[in-house]
Amino acid sequence: MKRFFRYLKLSFFTLPLLAAQQDKPIRVIFFGDSITQAGVRPGGYIVKLGEMLEKQNLKSKYELIGAGIGGNKIYDLYLRMEDDVLSKKPDVVIIYIGVNDVWHKASHGTGTDPDKFVKFYEAILKKLQAANIRVALCTPAAIGERTDFSNQQDGDLNQYSQMIRNLAKKNGLPLIDLRKAFLDYNLKNNPNNEEKNILTSDRVHLNEVGNQFVADEMWKVLKGM
Repeated sequence: MKRFFRYLKLSFFTLPLLAAQQDKPIRVIFFGDSITQAGVRPGGYIVKLGEMLEKQNLKSKYELIGAGIGGNKIYDLYLRMEDDVLSKKPDVVIIYIGVNDVWHKASHGTGTDPDKFVKFYEAILKKLQAANIRVALCTPAAIGERTDFSNQQDGDLNQYSQMIRNLAKKNGLPLIDLRKAFLDYNLKNNPNNEEKNILTSDRVHLNEVGNQFVADEMWKVLKGM
């Protein structure tokens, strides 16, 4: 009888707690650079994703948080992940980085060497996984939208995208392959081989169509996590 009352007392406290945990929305942090920083503005991909969730009556199931800072590279994400990600105790983190690691080589004479890029990325993944956070990786989409690989940074961008694909495969993590998705879209929708104004406004940052496109691509993966 004592055991029964002990079980009853335990259930009284634990069942409401479990119910509360089940009702708690999935907290998703989008971790990246200026593309993600713009994602929380009107028309941004994070805002559009929220609108998509609302239309599907799923808005209460997710909490979407943008953690993007303009100009960030992979090591910037590593240095600020404690304050901007881990302290917020997310359930899911979507990492969208790599454009500046490549772009700044030409534009600023900086950038990130491939070996350092992989090491910092692995260090980020290790910390997130140690905290039991689910993670999805994104490849950097574009620095120019020409489809004949005549954009200046196409070679490096393809290399860094492949490194991210390899990291996703090595760690058994979902991949949002925006690099491939953007190229496939441009092959169908960019007959004049324009360098911008298809999915981007300036070769890198997303226009309205691009923001919706990224929201769609992210949702395909996020809904299964």
